[in-house]
Amino acid sequence: MAEKLFRKILVANRGEIAVRIINACRLLNIPTLAIYSTADIDAVHARLADEAVEIGPPPPLESYLAIDKIIAAAKSFGCDAVHPGYGFLAENPLFPEKCEQAGLAFIGPPADAMRLMGNKVEARAKMAGAGVPIIPGMKGAGADLRMFENAAFESGFPVLIKAAAGGGGKGMRIVQQPGELQASIEAAMREAKKAFGDDTVYLEKYIENPRHIEFQVLADNHGNTIHLFERECSIQRRHQKIIEETPSVALTPALRSRMGQAAVRSAEAAGYRNAGTVEFLVDKNGGFYFLEMNTRIQVEHPVTEMTTGADLVVEQIRIAAGKEISEYLIDITQRGHAIECRIYAEDAEDNFFPSSGDILYYEEPVGPGIRVDSGVTGGTTVGVEYDPILAKLVVHAPTRELAIAKMINALREYKILGIKTSKKFLIDVLSHPEFHAGRTYTDFIDQNMADRKVDIVPALEVAAAASSLAMMEKPKAATASNTRASQPSPWQTIGAWEIGMRISK
Repeated sequence: MAEKLFRKILVANRGEIAVRIINACRLLNIPTLAIYSTADIDAVHARLADEAVEIGPPPPLESYLAIDKIIAAAKSFGCDAVHPGYGFLAENPLFPEKCEQAGLAFIGPPADAMRLMGNKVEARAKMAGAGVPIIPGMKGAGADLRMFENAAFESGFPVLIKAAAGGGGKGMRIVQQPGELQASIEAAMREAKKAFGDDTVYLEKYIENPRHIEFQVLADNHGNTIHLFERECSIQRRHQKIIEETPSVALTPALRSRMGQAAVRSAEAAGYRNAGTVEFLVDKNGGFYFLEMNTRIQVEHPVTEMTTGADLVVEQIRIAAGKEISEYLIDITQRGHAIECRIYAEDAEDNFFPSSGDILYYEEPVGPGIRVDSGVTGGTTVGVEYDPILAKLVVHAPTRELAIAKMINALREYKILGIKTSKKFLIDVLSHPEFHAGRTYTDFIDQNMADRKVDIVPALEVAAAASSLAMMEKPKAATASNTRASQPSPWQTIGAWEIGMRISK
């Protein structure tokens, strides 16, 4: 039996990413400790781990963001490592520092690299020094309007105001002409202050009709840094990714090679270790520019795993334990095409408003090349305290067209009753001729989905579904493995799409 890398790992997260980490630890024969808030007492991740401990009430600051509580739990339960997943504390440099002080291994990058890449202004300067292309704009942050004006006229309008400490589109404003500049700066500063506690903003050239393409990197403590190819993440709403795929139809072999080399240089320049993602914007002429580096495992990492055979979470754990990158990854190649859809608890017909309630019936699609990373099951209560992502549906096929068809079919077979989800909206995106043609730019949804028409499911059909579901006993699954309810599917007799769902035409 192989040497155990860690005695026990605390999983400092919840939902589907916590389940993903726990399953990776099982492969390595490492026991896990889950943490949960009082809102997650029956959550899948808490039941799946070897042990679980309540960490606090629902507000994240009192539970999943409470560093001292988490470290105390790790020490109390005999853990010697912590995995942060993504979100929450995953990119807070104070967390790895506190873990190190407590004698705990942090399964992620060093605090210094996290701090550097978390500041967009400093990261731009570091990348420019390493010869990585950056978007034209300000060399540093500032508060003087004249500095912004000079940079704007030098770059040429339109320009983009961005928060130095930001992400997810917060503190971001597009400025089309000089008269809009001051008001946009002030608005971006207010939003950045509210979101990140830091009102520092800077300016860069706005790249029109770009693609958002990122490269997966791995770096160990023995001088090895590699990339595992790209993921295209251009399908976004409100600057949040909803569909990712690899390989990108926009990249030639030569461009892929140049971008991969730039990603490796980026990680090396930052002194990076563990798994990370270097993000680029690619313009219509094939020029690419450094956007940012995400210092954690990404939500969309499964598409890389599906086309390479890598297990990125296992690699994270191995690297944190002092091992070299697995030999089989050094000269790895891509096979086929993979697509991921994020399944959110939200109403796409009501401006993507979050949906909450009990999942009354849950059934995942199955078949060759279909993977579901889920943090829910039948009976799960979906609240409003946390990010509304429920699961990630991933497919793999020999070609892009076959992958699209497989994904559409898998989405149709994915049954989640009791709350509204984004499934039908995702089907409409995937079915659009522009998506099939590969014209997947970051403004795809604004340009192609604005006129999407919807009709209400006939009231009789909804009533039949509600009546049938009301007779079902709410499942009390003991582990995440019984994601399939044992009762017969109501779809065999009802034929409804989902409760209260609207169907696009």
